[in-house]
Amino acid sequence: MNQTCTASEPPEKQIRRPGLIFNADSTGRFSAGTQEMRCAIGRSGMVAAADKREGDGASPIGTWPIRHVLYRPDKGQAPRTALPVRPIAPDDGWCDAPDDPAYNRPVKRPYGASHEALWREDDLYDLVVVLGHNDDPPVPGLGSAIFLHLARPDYEPTEGCIALSRPDLEAVLAMARPGDALEIAA
Repeated sequence: MNQTCTASEPPEKQIRRPGLIFNADSTGRFSAGTQEMRCAIGRSGMVAAADKREGDGASPIGTWPIRHVLYRPDKGQAPRTALPVRPIAPDDGWCDAPDDPAYNRPVKRPYGASHEALWREDDLYDLVVVLGHNDDPPVPGLGSAIFLHLARPDYEPTEGCIALSRPDLEAVLAMARPGDALEIAA
């Protein structure tokens, strides 16, 4: 772990080294400093990033930079974090069509190519951390919309993302700083 911290201190007061790496593993364990949390992973488990394919339901193994945070303003205030934060609007989406120029990029809905809505009724995207998986530049077909987001109460597997409970995700965001990353490890 790339951090020194005192567990008795609140996350924002813990001693940190630059570039904290949060970890999620195939057993459904998420590490944030000295804290261990339960997480949901992709329904197909984990796969090497080079083998990741659009729609395969697998979480890509690798270390992914944390880009920014999205949140539903009608469901609560912006999270406490040093990361860049942006509210989600009802017309926000994310393109998942490999043959589209906006593949693995945010789009405005309605959108002609395949995409997923970020404004969801199931609350999973009320708080979303955008990860730098396949985004610099996106390679068509190697996976899109790999996020850290809210888990279902039963931690049902995701479509390839990592998911935490709201209190756990809020705790992670309170610790996170620009330059941090999420490692997905088998």
